[in-house]
Amino acid sequence: MGTEQKFITFGEIMLRLTPPNYGKIRVANSFEASYGGSEANIALSLANLNVDSSFFSVVPNNSLGKSAVRMLRSNDVHCTPVIYSTPEETPTNRLGTYYLETGYGIRPSKVTYDRKHSAISEYDFSSIDTDKLLDGYTWLHLSGITPALSQSCADFTLRLMESAKEKGLTVSFDGNFRSLLWTWEEARDYCTKCLPYVDVLFGIEPYHLWKDENDHSKGDVKDGLSLHPDYEAQDEVFQAFVDRYPNIKCIARHVRYAHSGSENSLMAFMWYEGHTFESRLFTFNVLDRVGGGDAFASGLIYAKMHNYKAIDMVNFAVAASVIKHTIHGDGNITDDVDSIRNLMNMNYDIKR
Repeated sequence: MGTEQKFITFGEIMLRLTPPNYGKIRVANSFEASYGGSEANIALSLANLNVDSSFFSVVPNNSLGKSAVRMLRSNDVHCTPVIYSTPEETPTNRLGTYYLETGYGIRPSKVTYDRKHSAISEYDFSSIDTDKLLDGYTWLHLSGITPALSQSCADFTLRLMESAKEKGLTVSFDGNFRSLLWTWEEARDYCTKCLPYVDVLFGIEPYHLWKDENDHSKGDVKDGLSLHPDYEAQDEVFQAFVDRYPNIKCIARHVRYAHSGSENSLMAFMWYEGHTFESRLFTFNVLDRVGGGDAFASGLIYAKMHNYKAIDMVNFAVAASVIKHTIHGDGNITDDVDSIRNLMNMNYDIKR
């Protein structure tokens, strides 16, 4: 079934600048350059797993924009839909950038954004024919990051969802809240508009329950959901979502235990076909944490496309994320499905 699937996503790709050897930005005199962004990471990961995968975005028509697209194409991502903007279309006409200080030991990683007035945020998407853009695809993935960039991006994301549902595509959505881009209230209000169109939902964290007349808050935990819930608490939240939005066919969230900047544990919960499933817990050393959530999402999308049984879907997704943590850069360039499945099935002592 995987060969029949055609995947497309919409989002921003950015230049990533990282001081080498776990260095601090304020004393760095050189930076390692790479490219990434949530939706681009997922397109790249799926393409490496031999899924027909396309990426739609707007990048400046200059060397940086072309280099970002070249990186995706080198990973077999189709970039034909990408728009190369001009100063007339996007006055500032720049590629968004972010700086990453990679954590080590007790020191956590730190991200500094420089993405304001990027080409995608300034572009007017009102003339884009979403029906034509999505023609021939079977799966659309979107996130809560891109709508936070501008009103034009937010409006276009919803139009894409509407067109995808009309055309019968599977729609996946990752809430993926970024506090540096908008407030929790703004993110929740927007996600509430998206939920009626979603088939596969990621990123169910405290800020992503819908907005209605009821107050979901409990003490200091917005919407009453811990970052480290037990099975019963997570099952209750999943059930509340599907009761309210019966269009949702699958919900998944990964749960991270950060023992230090260099050692993490990861597991996940997934609701599917009326049941909540709990994955294995993996403990591992961290080389590069960025993109771990995207690797989880792409792993689950891949497993669902290939009709894995439910418990294998969630375990494959977590295993894909664990492997990503051993790879430099934002994207999971693992191109060997068996290596993920072997990790998923590995028999070793796991301690929470």
